[in-house]
Amino acid sequence: MKKIQILGTGCPKCNQLEQNARKAVDQSGAEYEVEKISDLKEIMKFGVMITPTLAIDGQVKASGKVLSVEEILRLL
Repeated sequence: MKKIQILGTGCPKCNQLEQNARKAVDQSGAEYEVEKISDLKEIMKFGVMITPTLAIDGQVKASGKVLSVEEILRLL
């Protein structure tokens, strides 16, 4: 199963990105697991310094902004 990772410490923008990712998965009908990563050490492993960050299967797709549901759908 493919995985979407939301990297963030729990700020409102991080939470919004997670909600948007879940909506995008629902709309796409594809099989994705949405994982929230809030541990700073784990976030650092992705090489990002700005949150929120969205990664798909371990590859960073966007950092420092909240993607819309439509933008996430295009990445899927």
